Amino acid sequence: MDNIKLANLLFPDVTLTPEDLEVKYPPRELPEGARVTRFAPSPTGYLHIGGLFGALTDVLVAKASKGVSYLRIEDTDKKREIDDGVSAIIKGFDAFGVEFTEGVTGFGTEKGDYGPYTQSQRVFIYHAVAKRLVEEGKAYPCFCTAEELTALREQQETDGAAIRGYFGKYAKCRCLSCEQIEENLAAGKSWVLRFRSEGDENKRITFEDLIRGKIEMPENIIDEVLLKSDGIPTYHFAHVCDDHFMRTTHVIRGEEWLSSVPKHIAMFKACGYKVPKYVHTAQVMKLDDETGDKRKLSKRKDPEAAVSYFVEKGFPREAVIEYLLTLLNSNFEDWRRANPAADAMDFPFNLKKMGASGCLFDLLKLTDVSKNVISKMKAPDIYARVAAWARDYAPDYYETFTADPAFSTAILNIDREVPKPRKDLAKWDEVPAYLSYFFAEPEIDPRLLPERVSRADAKAILAAYQPVYDPAEDKDAWFARLKSLCPDLGFCPEVKAYKQNPEAYKGHVGDVSSVVRLAVTGRTNTPDLCTIMQLLGRERVLTRLQAAAAVF
Repeated sequence: MDNIKLANLLFPDVTLTPEDLEVKYPPRELPEGARVTRFAPSPTGYLHIGGLFGALTDVLVAKASKGVSYLRIEDTDKKREIDDGVSAIIKGFDAFGVEFTEGVTGFGTEKGDYGPYTQSQRVFIYHAVAKRLVEEGKAYPCFCTAEELTALREQQETDGAAIRGYFGKYAKCRCLSCEQIEENLAAGKSWVLRFRSEGDENKRITFEDLIRGKIEMPENIIDEVLLKSDGIPTYHFAHVCDDHFMRTTHVIRGEEWLSSVPKHIAMFKACGYKVPKYVHTAQVMKLDDETGDKRKLSKRKDPEAAVSYFVEKGFPREAVIEYLLTLLNSNFEDWRRANPAADAMDFPFNLKKMGASGCLFDLLKLTDVSKNVISKMKAPDIYARVAAWARDYAPDYYETFTADPAFSTAILNIDREVPKPRKDLAKWDEVPAYLSYFFAEPEIDPRLLPERVSRADAKAILAAYQPVYDPAEDKDAWFARLKSLCPDLGFCPEVKAYKQNPEAYKGHVGDVSSVVRLAVTGRTNTPDLCTIMQLLGRERVLTRLQAAAAVF
């Protein structure tokens, strides 16, 4: 067959050559050992937590080696694409501070010298490479209809074929003559371009996965589709062309692509390109609430599958990144203990520290991590973040919270700048309930009184405290004042003394302060009560003490 003639028949308008592309996209000038990684999502929906997991891996691998990470949008599946799906992906990365060196930056925008970074705009590349493959006899047009392909699969089932697909004797278009092809083209028949596989089903290939080690698999024998009937490439062909001309050194992707490696290696070699290093990461899993077994995070069942869930709930982005790093590298927590103030993105990420089995995403563990992260933040920073969150997700509370910024910031600073700050908050959507008693009068439930304190005793405590309450007192003077009330009320001013002779008292000073706490806040557990009362002011405190006494 005259392959040059066939190539010109199939691609009459393609004048660009692979050599031209090598000039347009030269090898990158990077330090020795620098890694070039890519994250390549399809704009078919929201950004999945597994996507953030993978993208973080790409960015950190590149950063640790002084390399390059880029974002490529794989939009060749137009049937599944959603309107402005790119913006949803970008928004997800922006929310968590994951930034690529180059690539797509928004809807219709990008940065970098190896673009376009959107596959639908790279058709000129795929067609140039496809034409060369036809010229070299490594690809051919297939005119099989959907009905014929269905019949082929049925025949393979009847034959009991161990391998299913378009290959060998089942590849009816593989051996068409140039004349037959010309006739089909003249008749206007639709065609796809297929890879002419040279694989042998009795042979195997081996390759090194940087997480899983040496892997052996059967050679690819399938004549995979390279270009669909509309001229758009399949994932497999686009992967080979894009990762070569974008000079990707490490293809990091989910383990579901592991079975495709033989066909990808075959295509890389057929094109004369160096095969990149492969890294197949484990899937993000969770424990099923019903069975207790591990399963994949489900878009349908698990709201936390979408990164937007963490934004809407108000998890600080540092907490989410911090937690994901504990899943990505087994030594992250040791590094964090040694570098408590360092930026998590400065962690020296190591692919060899990644696990090959599915990692378990645990919301409770994330919550603990988030509490720790928030406990180290300064009050003005928290105020700004809560305000930003409330503006988008709790507009009514936004008005309340931001009415007096100094007041709200002072509230958030209670028990914060101390050696062991409280760890009450895990996410911003907890703030309205957590701080509610500062902005509205609390409901008092007498059932929350200390077990040793009767309602009559509670009334007596509040009656004795109101005349001597002084908002100017510091913590020590405030607590000394409570102690001074104890003897006349039948309570012990010292906890140790009470424990030595509990029968002699109704309770101790801690019980007295608990009554005041409940009266002022409606809570049994709060940050420093003296500071709370100072922020509320004398009138509001006295009003609450009187209201609680009436309830008790």
